[in-house]
Amino acid sequence: MSMFHSLHSSASALTAQRLRMDVISSNIANAQSTRATVNENGEVEPYRRKMVALQPEGASFQSFLHKAANASAPSGVRVRSIEEDETPFKQVYNPSHPDANADGYVELPNVDPLKEMVDLMSATRSYEANITSVNATKSMLMKALEIGK
Repeated sequence: MSMFHSLHSSASALTAQRLRMDVISSNIANAQSTRATVNENGEVEPYRRKMVALQPEGASFQSFLHKAANASAPSGVRVRSIEEDETPFKQVYNPSHPDANADGYVELPNVDPLKEMVDLMSATRSYEANITSVNATKSMLMKALEIGK
């Protein structure tokens, strides 16, 4: 097993968590955007919440067999996709709003700022834990080099 596998695992997690934080920030920034996208019918609709889906690197059965036979195969995490949340939009009665429908309701994005803040805190803590792991690995490698002197 290479001494750099733990660095690879932490580095891939840092990259994934950074993307997750960026997507969450975008969700928070667009929490009130009523005209964000055009759907397949040509209608303008509000911003739809996005979520990052993560998966282990080499998540196939073949890769697990390869890892079992060859302990030097690096592991980590990667972003599988950025998916849109399909929950319905919030409906708020505001007939004076320019985007109100014929009944006076405005569709607002399906973004819950509280949920986004919890997800952001989770991603931040995970990012910090991986920074700690990188620093611990770096410290162990430096101590190993000092022993070799």
